[in-house]
Amino acid sequence: MGKLFVKNGKYLFFFILLMVTNLSCDEIDSQVPEVPVNFTINLNIYNELQNPGSSVYFEYVGFGGVIVSCHVVGEYYAYDATCTHEISQSCHLEPDGLLAACPCCESQYSLFYSANPISGPASAPLKQYNVSVLGNSTLRVFN
Repeated sequence: MGKLFVKNGKYLFFFILLMVTNLSCDEIDSQVPEVPVNFTINLNIYNELQNPGSSVYFEYVGFGGVIVSCHVVGEYYAYDATCTHEISQSCHLEPDGLLAACPCCESQYSLFYSANPISGPASAPLKQYNVSVLGNSTLRVFN
């Protein structure tokens, strides 16, 4: 009976250790405020978004505007243009291809998939929004 308790105690110890480790590895929350986002983009007007490696900034949506980027033909991502270090509506990121820079704190983000910071004081990735392709020429950005 004592051997069974010791054996199960080891498993319990490793299970608790695994849970504590897992809790400490949570993603960094950007703390950018939640705002409703729901708008469409006509790709015939913003035709540069049909070119892989391009991005466009849209004002007056999201918390600090929204950056939509095209990674490959037909694959789009949308991120709030608020720097996760500054978190200010008056200082928005400026996209350049698949990079975006904060003019206030000089953080730079890679807009490739997860929008993680690649330099500067920012440590959290950009807030991401959903993108749906509607037909051949319309994108819907929403949360």
